[in-house]
Amino acid sequence: MTNTRTQVAPAGAPNTLVVGRSRATTARPGAGIGLVLAGTLSVQFGSAVAALLLPRAGACGTVTLRVTIAAVLLLAVCRPRLRGHSRTDWAVAVAFGLALGGMNIFFYQAIDRIPLGPAVTLEVLGPLLLSVVAARRAVSLLWAGLALAGVFLLGQDGFGGIDPAGVRFALGAGAMWAAYIVLNSRAGARFPRLDGLAVAMAVAALVSLPLGIASAGTTLLDPGMLGLGLAVALLSSGLPYTLELLALRRLPAATFAVLTSLAPAVAALAGFLVLGQTLSAPQCLAIAVVVGASAGAVRTGGAGRG
Repeated sequence: MTNTRTQVAPAGAPNTLVVGRSRATTARPGAGIGLVLAGTLSVQFGSAVAALLLPRAGACGTVTLRVTIAAVLLLAVCRPRLRGHSRTDWAVAVAFGLALGGMNIFFYQAIDRIPLGPAVTLEVLGPLLLSVVAARRAVSLLWAGLALAGVFLLGQDGFGGIDPAGVRFALGAGAMWAAYIVLNSRAGARFPRLDGLAVAMAVAALVSLPLGIASAGTTLLDPGMLGLGLAVALLSSGLPYTLELLALRRLPAATFAVLTSLAPAVAALAGFLVLGQTLSAPQCLAIAVVVGASAGAVRTGGAGRG
């Protein structure tokens, strides 16, 4: 038996950065590593496909397609039980959905303005700092400092060359991601299976629908747009969630978290291959530094929990 609770993250983030205590078997670690990497590739290439929607649907329209389709799929698969929950349970689920919707809106606004790799690099600072705070160890401050050094390197070419609004949106997405992790954990304690996530995704869809309709109108109903929206929902939600749940049966939680810290590097690769986005040498180094800081932070946090 494997007892896990994952914090799944839509949009460009890896689906799990902070993972609850897990009794995972390591009988087939190679298979588990492959599953995590496949899930990370799926998430980031899903974000790259989403970027293809931006010129026609805009950031809000793209978010609407992504979360609405994902919500329909999750509700159909999970069929969450809606009765028997307290007001506090529903408050947590609604707050979870607002964090989820805000994270997606901010992230897609960011990748509409700056390359995918830097956007995910800035976004990952939110959960990284959350890991540092949760660890409560002096060495964690070193990882935070290293991450800030990476951000400094990212701006060496001038944040004027990277749209300042895109930078702010990416940092906002990171803050919402940190809130998402905390609320996901609380929802997981109050709702069985993925019921809390399904309800939260529905809330996020309701929040994004007015924005998407106002932004893109009937364009959202175009068959081609719906097809790309379905691809984004599957790549960013359905496939990685499945792969990561399977991976957590084969890997310790700490190893899993370190592997998902590769997200900024994978995002840069997806941006290059799908969108033709190139990065300067300092920007590539900055991404590598933030990846190292993320891996170190989650390793420190895992060691601290024992």
